[in-house]
Amino acid sequence: MDQILFIFVDGVGLGPNDARFNPFERARLPTFSRLLRGAPVNLDTAPFHAEGVSLLGLDATLGIEGLPQSGTGQASLLTGQNAPRLFGRHYGPWVPTSLRPLVAEESLLARLVAAGKEVAFANAYPEEVLEPPPPGRRNRSPLRAGPPLAALGAGLLTRHTPELERGEAIASELTNESWQEHLGRDALPTITPAEAGKNLVRIAEDHHLTLFAHYSTDTAGHTGEMRSGVAALEKFDAFVGGVLEALPPEILLVIASDHGNIEDIRGGHTRNPALFLTIGPGHAEFATGLGALTDLVEGVLGRVGL
Repeated sequence: MDQILFIFVDGVGLGPNDARFNPFERARLPTFSRLLRGAPVNLDTAPFHAEGVSLLGLDATLGIEGLPQSGTGQASLLTGQNAPRLFGRHYGPWVPTSLRPLVAEESLLARLVAAGKEVAFANAYPEEVLEPPPPGRRNRSPLRAGPPLAALGAGLLTRHTPELERGEAIASELTNESWQEHLGRDALPTITPAEAGKNLVRIAEDHHLTLFAHYSTDTAGHTGEMRSGVAALEKFDAFVGGVLEALPPEILLVIASDHGNIEDIRGGHTRNPALFLTIGPGHAEFATGLGALTDLVEGVLGRVGL
């Protein structure tokens, strides 16, 4: 069967070749360097096509004024609809309330599940996020972001603490340390980013489509600190390295972002094209015709025969 492993990475664009403010120019990224034959991850390199890999930038502005944002960007990426146009502007960090039914009911995940495909959402979420808030308390659930909204709507938000402990789910920050520190899950093992990548591949081997969402890059970009940006990129590079080490040759790896941010630590989100990288069988054909966030869904549907 045609299989796709889709890694969503938040807030990563293709920026200028300028080490003064672009962490990509300072970070040690052996995995990306190997994939791109030593070329840097920036605007000068894309579009890039070589044996086994394609790198593109995807338009995140979608013809709407203002800076692209996570909520509408993720909605566009996951549904193929121009979410900022539907909403009237770019909006974030959460998917706007009026667009949440669209993400829940018409996402790539929901459409594949309805077609009878095997689909997985690999992120672990604490069990308590599915519980209603106590009376009189405001709901601050993390399920306002695009990937978990889509997963919940498709019936795929099913991986929690036990799955994370067994290596059958992945923490969004990869190593389980945030679960230990902030959620008191002290029994969880601390793993390396590369080990998280290998765990993700084991999930993907049994599904037509597997989605995993990583947000730490956007968080690092918002700090405005070069050191944080470099550390986040190096961690993600090690994670992708673990994925590639374990990835079977028949699975296509797709890495895509929703907007730019970390590639320019001077001022938050950017209008730079969002990162898109695809690796594996048919990568060049898959990348053909992709130009914007809204193009990815049709590419995936075509790949799996819908």
